[in-house]
Amino acid sequence: MPCEKCENGKYKWGKTGSCQYDTVAECEAANKEYYEEIKPTRIVELVISEENESLAIDAISLVASPAIEQDMVYFGKEKNNLTLAKIDEEKRMLVSPALIPNKQIFRYNPNTDSEYYVYFSPETVRQASELYLKHNNHHKATYEHQDRVSGVLTVESWIKEGDMDKSKLYGYDLPNGTWFVKMKINNTELWNKIKAGEVSGLSIEGYFTDKMEKMSEKTPTNEEILSALNEIIKENQINNK
Repeated sequence: MPCEKCENGKYKWGKTGSCQYDTVAECEAANKEYYEEIKPTRIVELVISEENESLAIDAISLVASPAIEQDMVYFGKEKNNLTLAKIDEEKRMLVSPALIPNKQIFRYNPNTDSEYYVYFSPETVRQASELYLKHNNHHKATYEHQDRVSGVLTVESWIKEGDMDKSKLYGYDLPNGTWFVKMKINNTELWNKIKAGEVSGLSIEGYFTDKMEKMSEKTPTNEEILSALNEIIKENQINNK
């Protein structure tokens, strides 16, 4: 039952709490008993499934409460924290991180009533960003992980690689390896939601798998089988001497 962001920009405790906190930290501090008593949760590394590489990032969803807890920056005259003179609302562009490496993302499984965290390694983040473009998913977008929306196109995609990264121009100070995208929003209804603050960030949609489960289910190769048989033969030969 973590703190959640409300439509008015404030935060509430759980699904039914009131939107009374200005920040996540304030919300968590007011409900610290929960964090002190909560049982340890699993931390799961997610990796790309080889069987579903083309769907690693099937689409990017524009949402009110992004799981990675980073709001977007958009190019516009209103609420604009960019000061570049050439930028105006007609461009209808937004910049946002899509994935942050090693960022723990809270998840709840209603089937098992269990809470856990997932994260992506820098290598997986880079691979996902490359497959997203390779399979032409840059034109796929949804709203709140539900309805597919038209008029949204990713026009830039890059991985932060140093302190001089251009993400700094947009006010971001995120780790190296963060995947950023710039999106063109030609959908007027969606653009109005962005300006109104009803959409504040991005959330990925794709197919990933638990790294530990993947390793346990791995089928041995012929080379690995032959190597194991050779070890058994050698051991028997030694024991029979």
